[in-house]
Amino acid sequence: MACTTSVQNFVAISDLHPNLARPSIIGVVIGKTDAKGFPDRKNIGSERYTFGFTVRDSPFYFINVNSWGREDYIKSLSESFRVGDCVIIENPLVQTKEAEKEEKFSPTTPSCYKLLLSENHSIVKIQSRYEVDTKLLSLLNLPVKNPQDFYSLGDIVANGQSLDGRILNVLAAVKSVGKPKAFTTSDRRKGHRCEVKLYDETESSFSMICWDNESIQLVQSWMPRETVIFASDVRINFDKFRNCMVATIISKTIITTNPDTPEANILLNFIRENAEMFTLDDEMEDQFRESINLQTIVDVYTVELLKAKALQNEGKTEPFYGIIFAYISTLNIDNETTKIIRSRCARCRYVVNETTQACSLCSSFPSSSDTPSVFASFDLLVDLTDHTGTLHSCNLSDTVAEETLGCTVQEFVALTEAQKTALKWHLLLERSKIYFKINLSSSSRTGLRTSLLSCKLADPIESSQNLSGKGKQAPCPAAKQLQRL
Repeated sequence: MACTTSVQNFVAISDLHPNLARPSIIGVVIGKTDAKGFPDRKNIGSERYTFGFTVRDSPFYFINVNSWGREDYIKSLSESFRVGDCVIIENPLVQTKEAEKEEKFSPTTPSCYKLLLSENHSIVKIQSRYEVDTKLLSLLNLPVKNPQDFYSLGDIVANGQSLDGRILNVLAAVKSVGKPKAFTTSDRRKGHRCEVKLYDETESSFSMICWDNESIQLVQSWMPRETVIFASDVRINFDKFRNCMVATIISKTIITTNPDTPEANILLNFIRENAEMFTLDDEMEDQFRESINLQTIVDVYTVELLKAKALQNEGKTEPFYGIIFAYISTLNIDNETTKIIRSRCARCRYVVNETTQACSLCSSFPSSSDTPSVFASFDLLVDLTDHTGTLHSCNLSDTVAEETLGCTVQEFVALTEAQKTALKWHLLLERSKIYFKINLSSSSRTGLRTSLLSCKLADPIESSQNLSGKGKQAPCPAAKQLQRL
């Protein structure tokens, strides 16, 4: 509902106190949580619903607002506005906050108070942007924390697990925004997850995870490689599955999109001036920027099952991981060496330009004081075959290839053609336990981009148990769908 500001006298957030009679506040919404239900202790068997948001009316003051009530009321009110909207709050209850207790899960605010909304007495009105004072709208571009108080992505990566569980501020650019992914919890609650890739002058790719609908809707509005964010109070954790640090948006987090600060402007200029540098090959980024903890991968597939799984994931951007007990059925290591060996950057492990032997990524970072060296690396395409079929053109590269072949690039180059052929047939005749990662890829001939994460000779007992169905098997999709692959 729109209304004009001229007919109302608003109380500034800085002037709020519990003795005010029927106050009205106007401000922009800078943070918001999902509506959630909790068991009602007074009415056993029923639920009360709640949600919260944060309103700002000046560069220095903002306040948390909470509402409790019936499911219909809370959900309707929550869905009536979003982060970035201007709202008028009439007749809230002004209550002294318990900072230590409440701000453990809510944004930290400079106000000594919080606002409580009552279904019967309070009103929230949404104001049209055409009627909002531009001074209010400009607050959306001001971080709620000191704009110089943040960690660079490189600092987070460098500090590693010492920052696990810490709540930090981050200034970064948006590299990509993933599609929301639905999931169901063990107690049958449905939810969504979305992953955003960030980058800055010090790190080319860093994951930030969203779990709630409000933050997912917000990130979907961001333009990759054109948006800079200041995320205050994000949680930093060590992701054991991917063996790297990640950020997570939590209920305390407030994100300022395209902040109007010198630090943000410097970063924005950097990403615009180096746009081509960050248009990196997706396959190389997947393989060499991500280190997977293999112990977290437990689902066992046959070739038939993993093709069906890929078919089920059609249209999704998230990769899936698994194990397959198979033979390497194609391994062309006795061809020309130049076809299977490429040069990589010693710092970031990306493939370098063969002519200039220079890494376009590292040489463009201002923090790089010297030119990184390059090294020779395997880059093979192999076929995997089991009793259900063949998976073509799987990527076997870098250290994984060295471990599989049992030799370094330098040792391989020194082999005679006869020795290379003997090595090839030694691997072709043995069943291997192979950990893999699969992405859907329209640019691939098979429609799949398969990267081998580990390939070692299989234990005969473990192999026979899994092939007989006694191992931990992945779910079996409908076989009819395989005709499309």
